[in-house]
Amino acid sequence: MKKYLALIFTLIYFFFATIKVNASLNVDAEGCVLVDLQSDKILFEKNKDLKLAPASTTKIMTALLTIEKCNLNDKVIIGKKPPFADGSKIYLIEGEELTVEQLLNALLIESANDAAQALAEYISGSEEEFAKLMNQRAEELGCKNTHFVNASGLYDPNHYTSAYDLYLITKKAFEYPTFREIISKIRYEIPPTNKQPQTRYLYSHNKLINGNRRYHYQWADGVKTGYTIKSKHTFVGSATKDGRTLIAVVLRSNAQYYNDIIKLFEYGFNIYQTKLILDKNTAATHIVIDNRSIPLYPVEDIYITLKKDENFNDIEKKINVVSNIEKFAKGEKLGSIDIYKNDNLIKSVPLIVNEDFNNLFYDLKYVENGKYKKKPSNWIVIPCIVIATLFFYKKFKRKRNLKIKKEK
Repeated sequence: MKKYLALIFTLIYFFFATIKVNASLNVDAEGCVLVDLQSDKILFEKNKDLKLAPASTTKIMTALLTIEKCNLNDKVIIGKKPPFADGSKIYLIEGEELTVEQLLNALLIESANDAAQALAEYISGSEEEFAKLMNQRAEELGCKNTHFVNASGLYDPNHYTSAYDLYLITKKAFEYPTFREIISKIRYEIPPTNKQPQTRYLYSHNKLINGNRRYHYQWADGVKTGYTIKSKHTFVGSATKDGRTLIAVVLRSNAQYYNDIIKLFEYGFNIYQTKLILDKNTAATHIVIDNRSIPLYPVEDIYITLKKDENFNDIEKKINVVSNIEKFAKGEKLGSIDIYKNDNLIKSVPLIVNEDFNNLFYDLKYVENGKYKKKPSNWIVIPCIVIATLFFYKKFKRKRNLKIKKEK
């Protein structure tokens, strides 16, 4: 009897906890998004595409480009401009020598604007040229409402992004272990340099992870704070629980944004569940060339997020394979796997091949149901037809000339 009562009380607790989370999910920020990182499922949004000033969350893009373009042990000699950067800084000195790794930690932990400018100059020669690189990378990542003019996030009316675009940038950065390691740190030390005799002690501004009793969230593991008077508070946060990582972005919020972030995380973890449907190392289907079977793989692990009261048995998979293949190269898209729930398409993932078919003498001809057969390549067939035509034409012409001679 006691066991049954305990179970009933537990169910009642979670029921009212869920109601409480849903009822209180009013976010102050002008732009907001909560996304499951594994599945890319948007769990909550508010003006997710609205263009707003990102403040120091800009530094996520600066860090991404630094990790992609540099080695951590690269030496950076500080130029004339970084020491005069406005806002938060670690007081770099002209001619001072630091590593990329040290500047990255200063960038993401202490939110140092001078470190941002130093990295920009090291990579592109100037902050203006680096901003062009930032915008190019943003476009490559699918950002549609983003334009950067500096590496730090200092306010400029032409410097903006959206909550969803900032998620896309953060998602890419999360692919790099170096980024995830740095954003989870509470403190970092830069030892004395050739210009600075004292150790610099850096401390995370992220109250979800830095030990602040009021806002500490046990599942939090990053990412970046931001603030200017005009942009107000901006924040990108991450939390990982039971193998699931959620990313929350708020732009132009009030000083109580940590409460909103925690509410968002609780909502995402309590209301939703995520499941791996197919991993990228497992073949989704095959194509057959003559009697040879060639596997096609999803380009990424396929995760699906549903509410906890929904059933994964309702998920259906549909395989599409292109029918006009003549040759293919490793990594080429040859189809897609579409995921449906109740006849509604919820995700489509490209299928790629992990080997080449580039035979000099043969192309592929579609037969049916993913089956192909080899056929002689056009570049062989056409010359052969031309040669055969010329041969028979000359033969015909020779016979004709002989006949004319005999008649004479």
